Amino acid sequence: MVLRASGQKDGEEFDLNNVIGTGDGDVGVAHGNLLVKFSDAVFADDAAAMDRYRATLIEELGEEALIDAAGTVASFNAVVRVADGTGIPLDEFKQDPAREIMNELNLEDFSSGPRV
Repeated sequence: MVLRASGQKDGEEFDLNNVIGTGDGDVGVAHGNLLVKFSDAVFADDAAAMDRYRATLIEELGEEALIDAAGTVASFNAVVRVADGTGIPLDEFKQDPAREIMNELNLEDFSSGPRV
C-alpha cells in the first residue's frame, strides 16, 4: 500500500502484479526487475540465486544499494511476520485500500494470503 500511495502522490504508476509473478517484469521502479529477482531469491531461500543477484546488485548499483535492498527485504519480512503472528489488526483507514490491492492481485487465492 505504501508504494501505491507514494506513487499516486508523485503521479507514478507501479505494477504490483510483479509482486506475485504475474506482471511483465517492469515494476515501474528503477532497477525494479533486478530488485524483484533479488527479493524472490531471498524468500525462496535460493542461495545460488541470492549470490548471483547480490553480485549483480553490487556490479550495477553498488554496495550501498545491495545493503538498502537487503535491509528493505528483511524489514518487510519482519514487519509482516510480527503483525501476522501477533494478530495486529490492520488500521481501519487502510482496510479499503488493502482490499482493493488484494482483489486486484487475487491474493486470497494464496494459502498464506492476507485476511482483511
